[in-house]
Amino acid sequence: MGQNEITRIFLMIITTFLFVAILIPFIKKIAIHVGALDIPNKRKVHSKPMPRLGGLAIFLGFLFGYMLFGEPSSTMNSILIGSFIIVLTGAIDDIKPLKASVKFAAQLMAAIVVTCYGKLLIQDITAFGFYLDLGIFAYPITIFFILGCLNCINLIDGLDGLAAGISSIYFATIGIIAIIMGKTGLDFVLTFIMLGSVLGFLVHNFYPASIFAGDSGSLFMGFMIAVIALLGFKSVTLTSLIIPLLILAIPILDTVFAIIRRLLKGEKISKPDKSHLHHQLLNKNFSHRTTVLIIYAIDILFAAASIIYALHDQKLGYIIYAILTIIVVIFVLKTDIIVDKATLHKKHHKEK
Repeated sequence: MGQNEITRIFLMIITTFLFVAILIPFIKKIAIHVGALDIPNKRKVHSKPMPRLGGLAIFLGFLFGYMLFGEPSSTMNSILIGSFIIVLTGAIDDIKPLKASVKFAAQLMAAIVVTCYGKLLIQDITAFGFYLDLGIFAYPITIFFILGCLNCINLIDGLDGLAAGISSIYFATIGIIAIIMGKTGLDFVLTFIMLGSVLGFLVHNFYPASIFAGDSGSLFMGFMIAVIALLGFKSVTLTSLIIPLLILAIPILDTVFAIIRRLLKGEKISKPDKSHLHHQLLNKNFSHRTTVLIIYAIDILFAAASIIYALHDQKLGYIIYAILTIIVVIFVLKTDIIVDKATLHKKHHKEK
């Protein structure tokens, strides 16, 4: 990669970073004016009403970066339309909560736009010498992948700087891999303008936060994570599939644990609770800031494993991943992230 591309990367990051960082104070005023406030309750960890709509600033930073560095295409048009649907729905929900069915319909619509109009599809999979053409199943599988990314980031957005930090680690890691592989396509551009935009927001969102991303932000970050991943592997090998999954290991595992936990309790999987990974660390008497930094550190290790994997040192990548998996298993056994042990013990005692 030449000096010109390195300069371009720097400009993409710094211009979007500054744009969003400067824009945030104005977005906060708008959020307060329209009543887009996150009100504290027993499930949340903040103690005073906080302005939301931070995602609007990230989205505007993304648009600003695209106007400066992007090139028009039908694929990009589909991404813009899908992004607009996601951010608009999220912004409305930040002001006045929408029904889960309405939000899901909007997410589904955005996913359909990028798959059907933009032709961003996981078309085939190659692994261990086997080749599988997904055919018509490429559409539902890709849509499921997009919806999964959307909600992974949304579910983990529970502490100051957590979702934005995890997303920044993802974009930075994908950017490093793009540089190593010499990529300069659309995914390359979107990665770095998203990295700059999210970092510009993180300046105001890290503990103690002065603004939250809201659904407009967490869903948009998840949407762009999915889109960039799809741009990078329209034809999926095991390697290209594992890399984004490794980077997103923390939100993916947290989502899986949340689904299992709620099913075991007989609750709807969409019902919010206070047993996520970050809540468990807070219950272990870690401070708000320390909890976020611990999750960052774990995610950076997963990201490092993905970079090593991308460099074709798969054996070392597997070793790091195995060590991290053991740590996660130990954590699950030591906490109530899946089963509330105290409640289970009381139930068992009553049965006796």
